[in-house]
Parts: sequence; C-alpha cells; structure tokens
Amino acid sequence: MLCCAGAGWLRTLPTLRLRARGLQPGWSNSRLPALPVWAAASVSAAAPGGWYEALAASGPVRAAEEVLLGSQAATGLPWWGSILLSTVALRGAVTLPLAAYQHYILAKVENLQPEIKDIAKRLNQEVAVCAHRFGWSKRVARLMYLKNMRRLVSELYVRDNCHPFKASVLVWVQLPMWVFISIALRNFSTGAAHSAGASVQEQLAAGGALWFPDLTAVDSTWILPVSVGVVNLLIVEIFALQKLGMSRFQMYVTHFVRAVSVLMIPIAATVPSSLVLYWLCSSLMGLSQNLLLRSPGFRQLCRIPPTKSDSETPYKDLSTAFCAKFLSRK
Repeated sequence: MLCCAGAGWLRTLPTLRLRARGLQPGWSNSRLPALPVWAAASVSAAAPGGWYEALAASGPVRAAEEVLLGSQAATGLPWWGSILLSTVALRGAVTLPLAAYQHYILAKVENLQPEIKDIAKRLNQEVAVCAHRFGWSKRVARLMYLKNMRRLVSELYVRDNCHPFKASVLVWVQLPMWVFISIALRNFSTGAAHSAGASVQEQLAAGGALWFPDLTAVDSTWILPVSVGVVNLLIVEIFALQKLGMSRFQMYVTHFVRAVSVLMIPIAATVPSSLVLYWLCSSLMGLSQNLLLRSPGFRQLCRIPPTKSDSETPYKDLSTAFCAKFLSRK
C-alpha cells in the first residue's frame, strides 16, 4: 500500500475552502496563497451541493470529527500534540494489526509457491497427454490448463485459508480512515465542522508549534510538505529494496508511486498545516510500521509464518542495500 497503504497513496484533497460568497470570517486575502488551476478546480468542486460538500457532511467524517474532539478533550494537549497522539493511537490500534495480518497472509501464500510450481508442472504434463490423445488444438489445451490451474490453486488457498485478496483488507480500512480524518481536519481548519466548528478553528489557529503556530494556515516554509514527500519516498524505496527482480508491471507501479510522493509536496503546500501535520505523522507511523514488521522477533510474536525470503539480519541487509543503491559510486 504500499505504502503503506503506509505508503501514501493518491492523497489529493481540495484546498482551502471558500464559502459560497466571500471568505471565512477572520481570513484576509493576504493569508490565502494564490491557487493554481487544479486547486481552483478542487475548490469549485466543494461548492454547496457538490460531491465534496456531501462527503464533508457525511456520517464517517462526522465520526472522525468526534474522535478528534474527544481525543483533544481527553488529553488536554494543544492541537498539534493531539493530532500526533491521535494518529499514533489509530495507526497502532487499527492499521498495525491489519498490516501484521497482511504479512501473515502473504507469508502463507509465499510458502505455497513450491507446491504451486509442482502442481503446474504435473498439470502441464497431463494436459499435453490429453491434447495428444484427444487432438486438442494449442488454444484448447492452453484454456484447459488455465482453467484447471485456477481451480487447483484456489483449492490450495481455501485449504490454507490464505486467499491473497485478504491481504488487501489493510488498504480498504487505512485509505478511507486517512480520507475521513483529513476531511475532518480540513472542516475544523475552515470553520466548517458540524460540531463547534468556529471554536475549534480558533483553537487550531493557536494550536501549532515551532514554525507552524497557526494550524489553519499553510506552511509557508514548505518544511512540512517537503517532509511528507521525503518520508513517502523513503517508504517506497524501502519497499523497492525488499523486492528483488521486480516485474515490469511492478516497476511501473513503483515509479508511479514515486511520482505521487513527489506530487504530494506541492499539494501539501496549499492545504492547512493541520492536514499536513496529520499526513506527516501518518507517513512516519507507516515507515515505523514497515520497519517493525521486518523484525524477526515481532514477526514471531505476531505468528507470521517464516518464509524462505526472511532474513535474520533484516536491518543490516536493508542498510547494505540502501548504501549500495544510493551511496555507492560504482
């Protein structure tokens, strides 16, 4: 999900919201950055009655608002600390177990590969004999091979309860959660939240830290946006280093995700800092999660079956591969 699902997949949200007529109270033209064409189009999509307006007022987004408000009220932290803590808690309680389950399924699928190869070899021989006996054409023989191969592999997945589709559950949970929390933070930052929106906007305006004291404004220093892009690129590169001998399709997907990670930088530079802070915390948790799931001890704790590709020194191997790819002059 790559990224992580931790990997920061296609993260595009509309930019600073404008009401139907005029700016939000307390905002001046000097505080709003000039929006590019794609950003202006996003804002127009958020007009009353549009798809974004409906999404921003949906039940899941309201639930995300309540979670964020409840977390901030329970901890009493400033909003930057509350966003950080909420992200760590949600990623740790929801996505980490799902990521461990994903690795569990993928490990079982990997361990089935020798058996699948043996079945493929024997089935190919049987189909060749039948094709010779019954006079099948190459096309018919190929179709018979594929049909029976799919059936036999499916039976193996059922036998070991490890259908690869189960590994995608992380994406189906993590991506919507990321979207709903991002929209909830945007609602807070623009005063559009459906519960105490105006007061929360004022709290966010004074709830930042360091170089981003106002969480409702964009980060003019670009430190947060660039950090988001760098962390997402690091996640992609770690994933790429894990995959030896990638297929052409996998290479295309990896290049695409790299491009999306770079594209996230200018996007993050046009949205409130509260969103970018959440994106950065989420990406850092995704990176930590990726590294943690390489630990033999943690994998054993999660009862992830050992595989042929496992290493006793994963971090040393990763460091060596990283240096060889990016630091070697050869």
